[in-house]
Amino acid sequence: MVFINNLLYKFKKLLMKFYKTILFTTCFFTCLASRGQKTLTEGSLVYNISVETGSAEPKMADMLDGATTTVYLNGSQSRTEMVSGLGSEATIYNVANGSGVILKDYSGQKLMITLTPQEWDKNNKKYEGITFENTGETLDIAGFNCHKAIAKLKDGSTFTVYYTTDVNVSNKNYDYQFKTLPGLAVQYEMQNGKMKFKFTLSKIDYGGVPASKFEIPKSGYRVLTYEETKK
Repeated sequence: MVFINNLLYKFKKLLMKFYKTILFTTCFFTCLASRGQKTLTEGSLVYNISVETGSAEPKMADMLDGATTTVYLNGSQSRTEMVSGLGSEATIYNVANGSGVILKDYSGQKLMITLTPQEWDKNNKKYEGITFENTGETLDIAGFNCHKAIAKLKDGSTFTVYYTTDVNVSNKNYDYQFKTLPGLAVQYEMQNGKMKFKFTLSKIDYGGVPASKFEIPKSGYRVLTYEETKK
């Protein structure tokens, strides 16, 4: 009887060690995963823009080359701002109520275009149903391990995007074309006529963003509705 009790005692000790090992291993890998991925709820993303174009449009390329796009995020609010030699353009969007505003400042002309939730969807209809096909290729870009994917649109057009899963953006609706992308877009290309734009992430700031970045200007802009811009 004593022999059996000793065996049971030793078995229980081994079992406890086994459970502790499993628990430690689980916690270890959970901590690694949480440390490896960062969540961006408030902060900003800065993309550098380079332009390739046909020889017929060299001046336009010179003015656009070196432009930047900055995305400011805070909860449900976003502001995407592009600044170039031609001027600036910003899109302010609040996913909570679905409304958006586009601000254009080119050659001294300042326009504000207001969009209802329905008009916001209509303005981004091109990206409805977009899919991303992972190629299995990876590349280090801006210090991130990126996966290469081919984006396919309903009209049959495609473009390449490199994304990372190291950063989780809470508000995925700031960019309609990437809201179903399984990660943060680090580099992507877009074609517009003969011009090809390449966007490359250069900086992530996890600091606070002033509320003024998301305020709609009350003066200084000529206000147009979305429908008026389509006439």
